[in-house]
Amino acid sequence: MFRSALITTALLAAPAYAQDVPSGDAAAGESVFNQCQACHVVENGVGEVLAGRNGKVGPNLYGISGRTLGSVEDFRYSKSLVAAGEEAGLEWNEENFVGYVQDPTGWLKEKLDDNRARGNMAYKLRSEEDAANVWAYIVSLDPEAGS
Repeated sequence: MFRSALITTALLAAPAYAQDVPSGDAAAGESVFNQCQACHVVENGVGEVLAGRNGKVGPNLYGISGRTLGSVEDFRYSKSLVAAGEEAGLEWNEENFVGYVQDPTGWLKEKLDDNRARGNMAYKLRSEEDAANVWAYIVSLDPEAGS
């Protein structure tokens, strides 16, 4: 009986754990991130640039995992991205990141159920694999991610 309960508990907990572990390849994501660094930087709280070339067109991606969409202070997001965070309560996780970076405006339209929704990010990663790899790379730079 105890063993059965233990196995059931482990099986129920597995999906939650699996969501925290990036599915992509961080090493491959580092290479793909070269496409992102013109606009984005990954800079920790003490000002150390961990990735990128200090791009400021897009928000700092450090600590993105679990962050509410559109919530970096003093950054001008599209109204739709802010609404996705404030009104829809969406946070950055692998699924949301992968969908967004492949088609920012299309993803926002779908998530907000609003054909007028728009994102400011014009660049799109072409493949789901590249997007998952970039997510894995960005998350790997944050020692607090997944803990």
